[in-house]
Amino acid sequence: RVLLRLDPSPNDYEDDVVEMFGFQWVTETALVESCGLLFGLLRQQIYRLENLVQMSSSDFGQAANLHSEAESIRHHCIEFLYYVKVFIFRYLEPPKVENDGMLHPYEELEVQLPSVLVEELHALTMHLGHLCELPSSVLAAFTIQDQAKVFPPSWHLLHLHLDIHWLVLEILHVLGEKMMRQVVYANHFMNLTGENLTSISLFEKHCGNLISDLISLSINKYIKVRPSEALTSHHYPCICIKELWILLIQLLDHRNKGSHTECFWSLVNKTLKNIFERPNSSERMSGFETIQCKDPLSFSWWIITHLASLYQFDRNGNLDEKKHKESNWKFVEELLKKSTDAQTGVLEEHLRMHLQCCLTLCSFWDLNLSIVTILWDYYSKNLNCCFTVPWLGLKGLANLSKTSLSMLELVKSCCCEQQIPALYKSSNSYFIFLSILAHMMKEEAENSGVHPWKQIKGRIYSKFHRRRMQELTEVGLQNFFNLFLMLAIVAETEDIVSRVLDLLDFLTPSSITVSQRALIWRGHFAFLLIYVEKNMDISVLAEKLSNAFREKAKEFLVTKNDYTQKQNLWTLLSTYIDGVQEVFETSCYLSLSEEKLLNDGFTMLLPACRGAELSMVLNFLQVVLARLRSVHKRVSQGLRLGNTAPDAQLPLVAKEHHLAVASALWRNFFPYLKSQRMSQMPPSPQVADTAAGFTLLALDIPSKALSDLQPQPVLSMLQLFGWDDMVWPQLVSRYLSHLIQN
Repeated sequence: RVLLRLDPSPNDYEDDVVEMFGFQWVTETALVESCGLLFGLLRQQIYRLENLVQMSSSDFGQAANLHSEAESIRHHCIEFLYYVKVFIFRYLEPPKVENDGMLHPYEELEVQLPSVLVEELHALTMHLGHLCELPSSVLAAFTIQDQAKVFPPSWHLLHLHLDIHWLVLEILHVLGEKMMRQVVYANHFMNLTGENLTSISLFEKHCGNLISDLISLSINKYIKVRPSEALTSHHYPCICIKELWILLIQLLDHRNKGSHTECFWSLVNKTLKNIFERPNSSERMSGFETIQCKDPLSFSWWIITHLASLYQFDRNGNLDEKKHKESNWKFVEELLKKSTDAQTGVLEEHLRMHLQCCLTLCSFWDLNLSIVTILWDYYSKNLNCCFTVPWLGLKGLANLSKTSLSMLELVKSCCCEQQIPALYKSSNSYFIFLSILAHMMKEEAENSGVHPWKQIKGRIYSKFHRRRMQELTEVGLQNFFNLFLMLAIVAETEDIVSRVLDLLDFLTPSSITVSQRALIWRGHFAFLLIYVEKNMDISVLAEKLSNAFREKAKEFLVTKNDYTQKQNLWTLLSTYIDGVQEVFETSCYLSLSEEKLLNDGFTMLLPACRGAELSMVLNFLQVVLARLRSVHKRVSQGLRLGNTAPDAQLPLVAKEHHLAVASALWRNFFPYLKSQRMSQMPPSPQVADTAAGFTLLALDIPSKALSDLQPQPVLSMLQLFGWDDMVWPQLVSRYLSHLIQN
């Protein structure tokens, strides 16, 4: 009502007489005639309440009486200040052009009332002092839950202080509006001290002091907050403090729109700088000489983030998430520069918390690409870092993904809505940076239609050159892939993958370790999975990978006695096999040139495999056979149903690719399988399982079976593996058992 310039209490003070502090007063004249006396009575009541606090004991018998008396005193004080507010609104005359004529004594008092009010309000604030300077026994009342029915006097005194601090601001605001925003000078105060005291300077000073006090209370709360709990730990010791913050936001931003007064964020920023930058004593805000904060930078992040969340409340205190929220990016940019400054030396455990706050702010405010620039400048120099927190143990060490799918899933988590408070333990600061980047890319593209990738890709690409790529360790390469995988998900996939391939060409083959090469292959497969999910043809990337696989399979075949070399090669080959399997399992229709991954490298690999190696390849082969049959069956059913949907051509295209996959399987895998049926030693049961898979494939897609199995490939397969006396009986029985089931 105050902001809307409506009567603050339309249903109150309507009688001719009003009772205040136990006396009867004429409603329309009391403040003019007895302003000093009334404010004196107010201070007297505050003094009474302070005495009650000192008298209060642990005697439960007295608790109810003390509560009742303290509540009554608080009520009288608040009622009086409400009356002041209403009086100004209803009865105070706005300033008139000066009249040289004689004034009635009452009119003289009335003319002086604004100045007297400013003086009295100033005296009241001086009498109260700073919130943070209240005795610890009074401040301890913050811990008392609101659900209690009987409160000690200390609780009432504390909340009376909060009430008065706020009502002083409201009264000054109403006075300013009534005086048509003319400056009201406190004449008597000026005459005595020689200083200027005006309604505006008092408002600004009191507002600054109040924000300083509230921040100092938050510092006391922050001392007990761990970085991992920062987002879930509130900055206010009591719900009343939260409400006071919301009121300040509403009042200050309202005044800022109507005139050139400072907005809420400006005052908060100034206060934080005053506290933490330790200015000269002449500049320092009073009351802050004793404030100590263990980590000013983290505290600033914490308080800004929690205050930003209060912008979700409207004037009535209701939650309105669609409400426009004023941002404070300029100050946050400064914080971010400090957080990522090498000289500041911020530890990972704090940096995670800072970026959690930053990500939270991104969800509140309009987007700001400068944030990404500042962060990228930092992380581009530190790509080789693990970003671990020692005391988190193994949770913080899982930097390297074991498979391409797990690598992609990890990156995908950055691109979707997340529980930000949980990120502290589940992600390192680099992944939180990726989340910020992904959020900005997606939001900007959705809101403005202009993809921010065009604005920032130059900055990202420019950090990677030949020397930088060659400096990357295995961890650095993992971080490199994480960045570009995320970008490939949210931006121009083909452009990004093309650039990644160019950048990887900068690496010197001789200096790449086996584990690094395996990681590079996993990264390639992760990109393939993105292609598959976006329904894009994979042939170019698949050929590049399969050619590299062919070379390594050839080396594996010719390497006989060098056990270490074989192990190293198998690391790469098994990575490839896992990657291909993930592609086949992920692809919905197998219509994206997946057959390119099944090249003749397998004809060289299979004869060289032994034991567990062979078992892995045959397992993989069974998965691919089963997947091909399953997808082919589904697509064929779609064709038979006469699909008329827009993607009606898809089954036809898919069928062509299925034939190509089947052909690759027969050509590159079956000859080895056929050679195993009459081996000297009993073959692995997997040979029978895989042979059964090929037989069922011949049943589904007979045309692509090898020419020596035609024209009846199923019958030929049965003769080879089921009816030949030369084949091991164990193999025959297992083979036939599969066919009987099917």
